[in-house]
Amino acid sequence: MFGWFRNRQRKQLAREPFPVEWEGILEETFEFYPRLAPAVRQEFQKKLKIFLAEKPFFGARGLEITDEIRVIVGASAVRLILFLDLCLYESVREIVVYPDDYVHPEDGDVMLGEVFEFGTVLLSWSAVQDGVQNPHDGTDTAIHEFAHMLDWANGEFDGIPPLGSVAEVKEWERLLGVHLAALQMNRRKQRMVLREDGGDDESEFFAVATESFFEKPKVMRQLLPDLFEAFLRFYRYDPSADPIQGPWVDSD
Repeated sequence: MFGWFRNRQRKQLAREPFPVEWEGILEETFEFYPRLAPAVRQEFQKKLKIFLAEKPFFGARGLEITDEIRVIVGASAVRLILFLDLCLYESVREIVVYPDDYVHPEDGDVMLGEVFEFGTVLLSWSAVQDGVQNPHDGTDTAIHEFAHMLDWANGEFDGIPPLGSVAEVKEWERLLGVHLAALQMNRRKQRMVLREDGGDDESEFFAVATESFFEKPKVMRQLLPDLFEAFLRFYRYDPSADPIQGPWVDSD
């Protein structure tokens, strides 16, 4: 019953006009947005409307949640699932936004973002802004944290997103292991594409590699072509394309 009601609501949202104010925010904020082909832009707008209608936002330390915050954070999340199913964010229960970096209550570390198994996504608004203002440096806090939620969609933070078959999972594990080890050994190609903290574990590798795939796709394709192809197969489009069209289909 709940699924039927949700699908009905989503169809209604899809028919509603996209807010002009949101369009302005997207055009001014995201380098990739003007490159979306018309049909792809419509799909992006539809998923963004649904995401923002279904996911509650809360401000921390007195931060007021504005349309700008909701649209920028939501667009960062939707960018990852543009050609994937919205159900991959089923586990996202709430999004809590701090005005700036915050201190982890247990270990005292300064945090830019964090996710939890029970579905809370924590973000530093200043870090999110830095990410979208520097779209080609391979660092984007919102992309990183929502990549973790895609990783969690199969019930584990293991660096393996939901894939289609056992063979795909085994190949992903092999490829992840090769590049994670190379990054941990400070190999030149991996370090030119991926941030050092991607070597912490499999889950961090997936999130950091996702940042690089969307922000440094040409560099990843040139230096780590097998890793680029794996992420292309999963996300189903090339972020460097102009116009961005899709979904990408494996010709094999």
